[in-house]
Amino acid sequence: MHLGILDQMPRPRYFSVEETVEETIKKVQLAEEWGYERYWFAEHHGTKGMTASAPEILMATAAAKTKSIHVGSGGILLSQYSPYKVATQMLQLQSIFPGRIEAGIGRSPGGPERIRSALANGVKNETGIYPEKVKQLLHYFEGDQSVQATPRTRVLPNLYSLGLGENSAQLAAELGIGYVFGHFIQPGRGVHAHKQYQQDFQPGLLANPQAITAALVICGATDEEAEELAITQDIWLLRTEKGIDSRIPTYEEAKAMRLTTEDKKRIAANRKRMIIGGPAKVKTELSKWSELYECDHWLLLNNTYHFADQRQSYERIADIFA
Repeated sequence: MHLGILDQMPRPRYFSVEETVEETIKKVQLAEEWGYERYWFAEHHGTKGMTASAPEILMATAAAKTKSIHVGSGGILLSQYSPYKVATQMLQLQSIFPGRIEAGIGRSPGGPERIRSALANGVKNETGIYPEKVKQLLHYFEGDQSVQATPRTRVLPNLYSLGLGENSAQLAAELGIGYVFGHFIQPGRGVHAHKQYQQDFQPGLLANPQAITAALVICGATDEEAEELAITQDIWLLRTEKGIDSRIPTYEEAKAMRLTTEDKKRIAANRKRMIIGGPAKVKTELSKWSELYECDHWLLLNNTYHFADQRQSYERIADIFA
């Protein structure tokens, strides 16, 4: 099993942005010690809780504080940016940290229209032409354009497109780039998406298909402890989806929250996007999904309240598959 971490960097309530970022960098260093192969950063804007808004800067900082772990973006909002600019950023990072840069890109608008427009400096929404922008980025990576993206590194960064189903998988496959499936968002299309990617893959930037699955995984000392830990993540996800607050609530706040019948149904539905349990259950579940997806590369997310609980969960998972 090839393990990595995808960090959305949600800020726990009563912790500052600076404390959250400091903890994240420490977590990258620990992940390298534990044997994780990659550490990726998300991109979110205009929220109270999400502190990862510039993955390129976080990648540079994390790589500078570590020695060998791959760092990546999960993912840069390519629809809102110049492919040329994204190419130069990734190439520059690759020139400083050769062989460690993984450029994950996505179609998301990045938020409501006012946020999207600000990101794109008023340019119209180009989410609909995402495939064309991925092709442009790929051409800049490969040096095929009349305008050269520099610096020209000896080895190019790995390029991954993020997605939730067959269409996104087919695009990545036909372009010969990596594919990341968001099991933590919409697991229902996972089997079909992975199969589509494998069957349609054509050698390009990559000689062989490389798929990664991103999933919410909480590993407690026991199944019961994991269930207890997951309460803050349940309420965090519920409140984030409602647009109420993207900061992680404390255990006391999460337990005290009055839930409607619909809230309880939503939490139960969201649990299908997660793997929650003690070491034995997590190993069984992760192995099961790896078999179903025919994918042994994973990016794990853990959005529970206490930093120590997140660390212990990631360390337990590393030990399981050591």
